[in-house]
Amino acid sequence: MARKNNKKKVFTALEVTDAGAKGKAIAKAPDGKVVFIDNAVPGDVADIQTYKKRKSYYQGKVENYISYSDKRTEPECQHFGTCGGCKWQNMDYKYQLFYKQQEVENNLRRLGKIDLPETTPIAGSKEIYFYRNKMEFSFSDSRWLTLDEIKSGVDIEDKNALGFHIPGMWDKILNIKKCHLQADPSNAIRNEVRDFASKNNIPFFNARKQEGLLRTLMIRTSSTEEIMVLVQFFYEDKENRELLLNFMAERFPEITSLQYVVNGKGNDTIYDQEVICFKGRDHIFEAMEGLKFKINAKSFYQTNSDQAYELYKITREFADLNKNDLVYDLYTGTGTIAQFVAKKAKKVIGVEAVPEAIEDAKKNAQLNQIENVEFYVGDMKKVFTQDFINTHGQPDVIITDPPRDGMHKDVVAQIISILPKKIVYVSCNSATQARDLSLLDEHYKVTKIQPVDMFPQTHHVENVVRLELRS
Repeated sequence: MARKNNKKKVFTALEVTDAGAKGKAIAKAPDGKVVFIDNAVPGDVADIQTYKKRKSYYQGKVENYISYSDKRTEPECQHFGTCGGCKWQNMDYKYQLFYKQQEVENNLRRLGKIDLPETTPIAGSKEIYFYRNKMEFSFSDSRWLTLDEIKSGVDIEDKNALGFHIPGMWDKILNIKKCHLQADPSNAIRNEVRDFASKNNIPFFNARKQEGLLRTLMIRTSSTEEIMVLVQFFYEDKENRELLLNFMAERFPEITSLQYVVNGKGNDTIYDQEVICFKGRDHIFEAMEGLKFKINAKSFYQTNSDQAYELYKITREFADLNKNDLVYDLYTGTGTIAQFVAKKAKKVIGVEAVPEAIEDAKKNAQLNQIENVEFYVGDMKKVFTQDFINTHGQPDVIITDPPRDGMHKDVVAQIISILPKKIVYVSCNSATQARDLSLLDEHYKVTKIQPVDMFPQTHHVENVVRLELRS
């Protein structure tokens, strides 16, 4: 049944039947259209108020629960439902894994439209909370007020926040008291930085007005128990900058690398900014299977260290290398996969578009005394050409780990033109992976599929596929 509510439809007693893209729950409206719902769990029965209507679907939110799903669990985080970071925290982890695997299989079959082997059960994460090694928080002088705070009628004096953006609102920051994504001392550092800055009247940033000193706080931790903290300032204020940084150094002597950036741009990306080391080293180290990786403030490294190890082991297993194999590692990033598989191969060639990442890759290879890897920088579709292959050799195996958009069509075409024996395709987006697999299908058969959960409590899922040249 549907009724009108302020010109928006309310569907009564809808059963939530599935979980879909971007963490949305799915129900079917009486008119046959799909309804995408926030914060519901498959098995819930609820009255749904729509807030957006399109030709083939609605978007809505729960107005009233009639009955709750047995797939539910109590969210750990007090900020759940307001913070958009962990949309599946109300779903039991075994069902999170079920729907992630289902998404991978549906995308590969429906979008790829190719013959597939049976999917290996998803590799779940041992730690489902406190698993991230990198978090970024934003400062704000006009924090997001909760509904309870607004209804209380009390005049809120302290409006400073250090936390996360409200979903879809670039200038609204939710003050976070405890985040369940990064292990101690992450919460203590964030909370004490916020309190100290407020007590000492150090101005918090206002994104709309583009004023205020404190912009962002980044905290990186590592499996070697090292800690990097970076504070981003909007302008130089030596007195307040040193006041805050000295407090952090004294209060948290375990910080390995304390750094800062002065960034007066309209956005808070630091990749084109000078990073200055205030105390300690300008880097920390990650370790994996005897390898060490030097991580600086701008380095890319998988944000779940334990699951990154599982992902790389699966990748190496799928590649099934021998000592005579020449491997190309496309979209190599900082070269972690390339170095991880190098001991099994004759040589590994890594290609990446980001110059700083390639510099990191070269330094880490030297650090690990790996001599059978080479790294090259440039736009993949322009670097990965026949001339490049003539120079560096015909690859026996290609490992590719592209961004969410997948591989450029010219890169796919180049792979088809050289036809390596095997391809191992690592993807953070099984929809674009399915598109690329379809393009490769005439020449390659998918022989293994292994989803990997890197991000518990969210809908995100990685997937590894092995393709073998058809005979």
